[in-house]
Amino acid sequence: MTSDHLFVYGTLMRGFDHPMARLLSANADFLGKARCRGRLYLIKHYPGLVLSDDDGDVAHGELYRLRARDELLRELDMYEACGEGLVQPTEYLRKLLKVALARCAAAGTSNATSSAAPTGTLLESSTDSWIEAWTYLYNWPVDGLPRIASGRFLEH
Repeated sequence: MTSDHLFVYGTLMRGFDHPMARLLSANADFLGKARCRGRLYLIKHYPGLVLSDDDGDVAHGELYRLRARDELLRELDMYEACGEGLVQPTEYLRKLLKVALARCAAAGTSNATSSAAPTGTLLESSTDSWIEAWTYLYNWPVDGLPRIASGRFLEH
């Protein structure tokens, strides 16, 4: 399974004056705000996402459709220190996960392909589209790291 979508929750989001955020913006289409089940931790000046089974743990970010998927993911893998040839275990792993994309209220639809939402979760909403997207998960221990309780890196 592969996807042309990427979920970002930290320094790759719009508004960051960083070369990799600019690269993403220039080579992908912004689809909207999105969220997934997980916990954000403040690693240094950037966050790390760790998946969670707790329905109340929600990480907020943005969803993009990548125009040149393989090339852009290769560049982003190196930025996220999980590219080929790096010493294992890497700080991040690129994985596919389901994210909720809020539909455009005015149009009533999103540009993304949707699937059934998981039921009974904090993430569930009848106005959401569910998308399989790549994201970068934090792969090192989080013991002692501050948790971003809001799930929003920009609010920490």
